[in-house]
Amino acid sequence: MAVIKDLDKGAGEVIRIEVSEYKGQKYLNVRVWYTDKNSGELKPTQKGVAIKPDHYQEFIQAVTSAGAQLL
Repeated sequence: MAVIKDLDKGAGEVIRIEVSEYKGQKYLNVRVWYTDKNSGELKPTQKGVAIKPDHYQEFIQAVTSAGAQLL
């Protein structure tokens, strides 16, 4: 697993962009993580998506199009 970037969401949460592996398959994960109040560690939530490599180019094109409309 390789963390690419943590984006501060506020209230002890971050949006983590990472490459992970599940059952031998790599994924691009974009997921909300929270700070556990007891341990102070970041832990994943169910809020997010895991992008398979065969959907990566489509995902990037969609995000790029959305960015053009935002900026």
